[in-house]
Parts: sequence; C-alpha cells; structure tokens
Amino acid sequence: MTDVGTELVDALRASLRTGADPERAVGQQRYMKSAMPFLGLTSPGRRQLVRPVLADPGLRLDSRATFESAVRSLWDEAVFREERYAALDLLRHRAYRSWRDPDVMPLVEHLVVTGAWWDLVDETSAVVGEVLLDDPEGEGLRMRDWSERENLWLRRSAIISQLRHKDRTDTELLEAVIEPNLDDHEFFIRKAIGWALRQYSRTDPVWVQSFVDRHTHRLSGLSRREALKHL
Repeated sequence: MTDVGTELVDALRASLRTGADPERAVGQQRYMKSAMPFLGLTSPGRRQLVRPVLADPGLRLDSRATFESAVRSLWDEAVFREERYAALDLLRHRAYRSWRDPDVMPLVEHLVVTGAWWDLVDETSAVVGEVLLDDPEGEGLRMRDWSERENLWLRRSAIISQLRHKDRTDTELLEAVIEPNLDDHEFFIRKAIGWALRQYSRTDPVWVQSFVDRHTHRLSGLSRREALKHL
C-alpha cells in the first residue's frame, strides 16, 4: 500500500476513536453478538467522522491497488467493528465508483466470507448489486454460483443482491438464486428469501404472488410471511 493509503487508513482509525462511547459500545457488542468490540458510535456519528476524511483531497487514492489495499487493511486489521463499517464506507465512496466493477468482486467475496454476519454482509451486498447492474451477464453467472455455495453468507448475498434494482430486477436470476435455497433451514437464508421477495413486491406484486403460489410447499413460513407482507 502506498503512503497515502496508509495515511488514509490511519486517519480513519484516529477519527473513529474520537467519538468512542464505551458505555454504548458494551450494548452494541451484546446486541450484535460480536466477538469484535465496538467503539460505541451511532451510524450517523460514524458517517460524520468518516466523511471529511474520505473527502480530503490530500488523502485521495490514485490507484485501484491502493484502494483495495486500504479497504483490506481497515477490514482485516480491524480492532473495533466500526473500522469494518469504515472499510465499507470507503468501498462505497463516490470517488471510487469506477473501481466498483467486476474486478473488485474477489475483494467483495472476501468481505462477505470473512464478515460472516448480517450487518456486514448486507452492506457489502449493496456493492454486489451495483456491479451486477453494470455487468448483468457475467455477474449473473457469479450470483448463480454463489447461490449454491456451501457458505451461507455468499448465498444470502446472492439472494439479496437485487434489493435496490426495482424495475431493473432480473426475475429469472432472482428465481434462480432463491430456488437452490428453498429447503434450507438457516434463519438468515429464509429471511433473505422473504426480504428479496417483499422488496420486489413493491415493483411487481403479481410476479411475487405467482412465485409464492408456485413454491408454496417449499417456502418456509418465515419466507412466505415476509414475501406477502405488502400484498
């Protein structure tokens, strides 16, 4: 990683620590069932501390390699969970939009697999969805692959990858990533299926109702309730 990458990572870590609230941190760690401690920042508070650092022109990253190294450093070397949230803030920052393309997906897969909990995986999946829109054919194949992996977080990410796609949702892909997971008893998979269907029901309720009817004997009660919540 270049000097500016190291400076950015150090600046983000230092800024986050200025807002530490040890009392709140205890409750956050308990709620999230996290082995990694928290600093005790609220989400708005974290963004307020991170935003000026990422906007500093003197800390602007000038290469993909440095960008990815900075994200990995914040993530892999995190002492507090907020440092992983900051890694995602960096990954999703508008200044680095051009590097959120298929080439970033090995890094994204690493974040999903090592994040291994809903808060981190769901935020990372927003990047998955962004790349999927840019390369629907290639990333569609990747999502189909992820949906059949042993790792439940990759499967969850594939299922919720189109949450923000609205009328650009590829329903063939949505069905393809849900179908291999219909018999899974894991809560986070069942919840993801229901969430994906519920979200798309705002755009095409007829399609979602049809999907539920066609898979009624395999959908879990949780998935079905979530899918039909707005119908």
